[in-house]
Amino acid sequence: MAKARRAKPDWFMFALPLVAVAACLWPTPGVTGGPLHWDWISTYGVSVVFFLYGLTLAPEKMKAGASHWRLHLLATAGTFILFPALVLGAGAIGHNWLEPGLLLGFFFLAALPSTISSSVAMTSLARGNLPAAIFNATFSSLIGVLITPLMMAWYTHSQGTPMRLGPVLLNVVMLVVVPIVLGQLVRPLLSGWATRHHARIKMADRAIILAIVYGSFADSMASGIWSQQEPIVLVEIVVGVVLLFGVAFSVMWGLCRLFGFDLPDTIAATFCGSKKSLATGVPMARLMFGTTPQLGLVLAPVMVFHFFQLMAVSVIAGRLAARPVTDAEAHEAHKAEKPARSRTARAA
Repeated sequence: MAKARRAKPDWFMFALPLVAVAACLWPTPGVTGGPLHWDWISTYGVSVVFFLYGLTLAPEKMKAGASHWRLHLLATAGTFILFPALVLGAGAIGHNWLEPGLLLGFFFLAALPSTISSSVAMTSLARGNLPAAIFNATFSSLIGVLITPLMMAWYTHSQGTPMRLGPVLLNVVMLVVVPIVLGQLVRPLLSGWATRHHARIKMADRAIILAIVYGSFADSMASGIWSQQEPIVLVEIVVGVVLLFGVAFSVMWGLCRLFGFDLPDTIAATFCGSKKSLATGVPMARLMFGTTPQLGLVLAPVMVFHFFQLMAVSVIAGRLAARPVTDAEAHEAHKAEKPARSRTARAA
């Protein structure tokens, strides 16, 4: 039997709650208009995040998995239809006792695209259909740039607090779409540099996300939003996240088996369709909600979901990785090794 592989601990998982706690204990440096003008970092840092995303996005890696249209259709439906439906259903049941700001946060979570890095990494760990996971997670992130603001505009309008969609979409185009396009345009010139400095680029990306989180929680703390909440709110967030992930993952897995997907395709579709992107969610929340005091409350479910999805899926992926290697997998691995051996022989 194959030895189970395990996902390595991620320092970002530990840094995220520490930054939120730091903002609660010492919010002054991070408040909007404060002495360090942290809001400038948060606002223009969004562009840097998405420029780096465009720079590191490799279109050639997407091509191999683009043909699995049934898989992509199901995974995308899970991301943008199943999640919002579950949150709307829960909101209809518990609207009398759930904080409206918390419901807004959960719907924002539901409207987010899938995450790229962990979906791809966990699919690889579980020996799923890796090319399909790369294509779907990337495709989800790209279309989420427009789908997420549109869904949030619909939701806020339905709750009687309409969002000004025009300025939001303008901000998305200028601070998200344009940087992604610029990143792709300079990729032919800088792809080698980006590959060599991948670790530093990832560090910069995450540092900006942490800065946005700090500023968001600092503003919420300074405005008294968190002091107005009962401790039960934190319990509601954790329970809601666990239930949302558990139901979404189970439904996705069941639908994949119902539609006759094999195990590698089921892994890819379920892992992509049940994940949500913190890396996209944090800067997008800043664009859509600005410096509203509720921003920290909106981001809280996204942060907790990020932790839980990584822990839960890493355990599931590790168990799937321990299954015996099938003849088909052995054949594919042998085919992949032959070109590598040929290149090595030519180089020698």
